[in-house]
Amino acid sequence: MLWLILFLFGIAIGSFLNVVALRYDGGHFLLSPKMIGGRSHCARCKKTLRWFELVPLFSFLIQGGRCRRCKAKLSIQYPVVELISGIVFVAVPSALGMTFAAVLWVVVFETLFVMALIDIRLGIIPDEINILLGVIGIVLAIFGSGGWEGAILNSVIAGAGAGIFFALLIAVTRGKGMGMGDLKLVIPLGLIFGWPGIALTLMFAFVIGAVAGLIAIACGKNSMKGTLPFGPFLAIAAALVFFWGVPILGWYLSLLGVR
Repeated sequence: MLWLILFLFGIAIGSFLNVVALRYDGGHFLLSPKMIGGRSHCARCKKTLRWFELVPLFSFLIQGGRCRRCKAKLSIQYPVVELISGIVFVAVPSALGMTFAAVLWVVVFETLFVMALIDIRLGIIPDEINILLGVIGIVLAIFGSGGWEGAILNSVIAGAGAGIFFALLIAVTRGKGMGMGDLKLVIPLGLIFGWPGIALTLMFAFVIGAVAGLIAIACGKNSMKGTLPFGPFLAIAAALVFFWGVPILGWYLSLLGVR
C-alpha cells in the first residue's frame, strides 16, 4: 500500500512538472504564477479541462489519448512524464529506504527531470534549477557517511573539477561543444555525486550523447554539425550512476585487472 501511495503521489508530481516544463519560457522565474498559474486547457480547442480530465495517467488512458471535446491527439509526453515520475518515487526509496536521504534524492531526480524537459524544448537550463541542486548537494555532503569535513571536501573538489573541465571544453570548442548552462549544471552534480561519482556520470553522459547523436544522424534528424541538448544525457547518466554506478564501476575495473 505504501508503494502504491508513493506511485500515485509521484504521478501527480509528474503532472505538475510537465506543466512547468511546457509553460516555462525562459524569461520568468520557473515557479512564478505567470508560469504555473491558470487552468489547464486543450492546446487545440482551448477548452478548459474539467477535473476528471486532469487525473494523472488515468485520464489519458481512459480518453484514448485524445481531447474529450475536439478529439485532438494529446502528446504522449503527458503519460510518459507522469509514469517516470511515479517510478522515481518508488525506485529511490526502494534503494535507500524511507530516509531523509531518499527524500533529497527524489527531489534531485525530479529536478533533473524537469530540467531535461526544458532543455529539450528550449535548449536552456534555468539557473534556479542549478541553485536548488547545489543546495541539495551541500546538504547530502553534510549528512554523508564520510564525515562532515571529508564529505564536504570531496564534494567541493568534484564540483570544482567538473566545472573546470567543462570550462576548458567550452574554451577549446569556442562554445560550440558545450554551453554555459551545462557548465552551471555539472558543478552542483559534482557536489551531489562527489568523486569518483561525478567522473562516472560525465563519462556515461558523453557515451550516451555520442550514441544518441549517431542515431539522430542515421535517422536524418541531425547532421555532423548539428547539436543536441546535453542536459538530458547528464540526467540519464545521473540515474545510471545512482542505481548501478558501483557494480558498473566494479565491472569496468575488473576489465582493467584492478580489484
